[in-house]
Amino acid sequence: MSAGGLLEAKNEADRAALIEAGRLLFARPCRFFYAAQRIDQLPPATGVPEIALCGRSNVGKSSLLNALTGQKALARVSHTPGRTRQLNFFDLGEGRLTLVDMPGYGYAQAAKSVKEDWQGLMFDFLRGRPSLRRVLLLMDCRVETKPADRAAMDLLGEAAVAYQLVLTKADAVKPAQLEKRLQEVQAIARKRTAAHPLVLVTSSETGLGIPELRAEVASLAA
Repeated sequence: MSAGGLLEAKNEADRAALIEAGRLLFARPCRFFYAAQRIDQLPPATGVPEIALCGRSNVGKSSLLNALTGQKALARVSHTPGRTRQLNFFDLGEGRLTLVDMPGYGYAQAAKSVKEDWQGLMFDFLRGRPSLRRVLLLMDCRVETKPADRAAMDLLGEAAVAYQLVLTKADAVKPAQLEKRLQEVQAIARKRTAAHPLVLVTSSETGLGIPELRAEVASLAA
């Protein structure tokens, strides 16, 4: 089902239909099938839509991927920030969509060469991947927007890739702090032409926002 996402839902019935489409898509099998550490190792683009997830190290990317798919160990959750060094590809719905888990960025203790390698690989992937429909850029509810986040947005803009800002770990902050953080990120989205106007708030622990994020992803599926 492709209906343009939640912002284009005209009424509650349309919204409910999108939420249900997301539920059905993510109820289907999801499996890891490929990993690449260099641009020349990427799997061939087959026309299957791709959605990539990226964010600062320790933003909760693996936990969110597991929550979306309902699989506790699909993506390995590491307590060591910056551990993932490759692009991991997951087939969702037996060819309906590919989820791409991108390496985390902004880890303070990472060597300069590692940071440069990340930027080079990510830019080459983003710029040269015709099947990439959207990047989900994850941002932690608990901390302010970091220079590394803005650099990632700059990189996405330069690569002319559409992206959507997704707040994580909403369960870890009080409502007033969450609202302040949401307003901050919404203001950022309004100023960035490549950013989707809808900012989603999620929690992998409580399930907050997971149905809505599934719906957004499902609207881009084949």
